[in-house]
Amino acid sequence: MSTAPRRTGPLGGPLPILTAALLWGTTGTASSLAPSGAPAAGIGAAGLVLGGLLLFLTDRAAWALPRRCGARERWLLVVGAVAVAGYPVTFYPAVSRTGVAVATVIALGSAPVFTGLLGWLARQGRPSGRWAGATALAVLGCAVLVLGPELTGGGAAVDLLGVLLAALAGLSYAVYSLVGGRLIAAGHPSAGVMGAMFGGAALTVLPVLLSGPTGWLLSARGSGVVLHLAVITTFLAYRLFGHGLRHTSAQTATTLTLAEPAVAAVLGVAALGERLPVLSWCGLAVLAGALALLALPGRR
Repeated sequence: MSTAPRRTGPLGGPLPILTAALLWGTTGTASSLAPSGAPAAGIGAAGLVLGGLLLFLTDRAAWALPRRCGARERWLLVVGAVAVAGYPVTFYPAVSRTGVAVATVIALGSAPVFTGLLGWLARQGRPSGRWAGATALAVLGCAVLVLGPELTGGGAAVDLLGVLLAALAGLSYAVYSLVGGRLIAAGHPSAGVMGAMFGGAALTVLPVLLSGPTGWLLSARGSGVVLHLAVITTFLAYRLFGHGLRHTSAQTATTLTLAEPAVAAVLGVAALGERLPVLSWCGLAVLAGALALLALPGRR
């Protein structure tokens, strides 16, 4: 059976992925509303535990998927679940060491590169010139957008361990995108694949949540933030992402999700009163143009 994703128009593939990126873009704004005593890693772990269990428990295909898979596909599911769990475990510590801006650029900017390289090595298709050009522009635009305030204000020194952790987060994202895309292209239901991977990841990160303070979860603000992260940015967003992977390659999908920091930046301006320098707005324009190029029908 072919492992190539079914091709379709932008409404079938890019649009669900861009919508998922829009939902992911609310993560930072929502997390900023958490109680002051809530640890960053605990916030991410709580959202993944509840959201992952929702993805698993609400779809019967996720329950049956391990039995329907062959031995090799079961191992892929395990790898995918570990990669899903690896993202918050590496990304949130990266944020604490090197800042939100640098961690976001490295994690999201490296993910398409890792995806393209790993997909090529796994013989899932050589990335096209159009994808390479659009991805290079998108990564550049993302970097200028997010790092604009630091570049214009002479930011602080970058923590090397934080950079490494952010790159590992990008690698984790690339791996579970490729695994999910491969299993979906093999004929398994997209919701079942996402449910199985995220259900396994939820159990994997549960000790991370329980090892830290949990009292903040009982407050109205804490529970509200976790519900948003679980229902909106995990359950709904990854349902959309999985649907998009049925019609779009993992390489293209990870590049399209570079729209996430653009959404986060605009929300920061609109909802939190933040200000962006002209350089950041220029980066936003480059990023938007690159994503539009990639989302247009044609060979990606």
